[in-house]
Amino acid sequence: MRRAHAFLVAWAAVVTLPLLWAVVSSLKTDREILTSPWSLPSTPHFDNWSRAWNQAEIGRYFGNSALVVGCALLLTMLFGATTAYALARYPFRGNRLLYFGFVAGMLFPVFLALVPLFFVVKQLGLLGTYPGLILVYTAYALPFTIFFLHAFFRTLPTALAEAAFLDGCSHWGVFFRVMLPLARPGLVTVAIFNFLGLWNQYLLPLVLNPDPDRYVLAQGLAALSVSQGYRSDWSGLFAGLTIAMLPVLAAYVIFQRQIRSGLTAGAVR
Repeated sequence: MRRAHAFLVAWAAVVTLPLLWAVVSSLKTDREILTSPWSLPSTPHFDNWSRAWNQAEIGRYFGNSALVVGCALLLTMLFGATTAYALARYPFRGNRLLYFGFVAGMLFPVFLALVPLFFVVKQLGLLGTYPGLILVYTAYALPFTIFFLHAFFRTLPTALAEAAFLDGCSHWGVFFRVMLPLARPGLVTVAIFNFLGLWNQYLLPLVLNPDPDRYVLAQGLAALSVSQGYRSDWSGLFAGLTIAMLPVLAAYVIFQRQIRSGLTAGAVR
């Protein structure tokens, strides 16, 4: 047991210390970063964050990511939940074939589809646009969402749905008024996982979003690392990295209980 605890402590240190170092470095001057990289800043320089937000345009990239990921997440949860519910609760011909088709989408490497995906999006006139990126993000996240929620909906009691039907509730009413509230732990869990994956997505926007005015945060950070590196503005670079990390860290800290409860609830029948 002590060895397991020691391993967990070591693993936590490996994961946490680089994040803390980046946050501390974002409050230093460039000279302090180069001369004393492991020490605390003599005076916290929060102006590094404002400079990265305004001059380095991290604020615009942040807004683009929030718009694209937010819309894609809404579409993913809506389509994923309805599809998973239908596949889990309604037997019909081709049900399993359709389900395994979605599951197979999780096994297909996305970089193999980049070239045909680029031409499809271009022919639709959506290349370098917010709707194009939102639709691609939604399609990218749907297989995992359906796979996760399918197992979760199968664990929900059938008696509650039957009682709702006897009370005159429609199929849509049962889904939205009975099943979705019961599936809240699973919905929150898969929404958080999708948010983390889409927020950190770099490959898809790199190919499908060539317009610098519509860069998402991952693209903006890549451009920032090049420009700030040539300018030797290391404090601005660390400030931009810290700003990009904050939503992900906040999502995990706030919803960590929901993540654990959703995973365990979906695994018990």
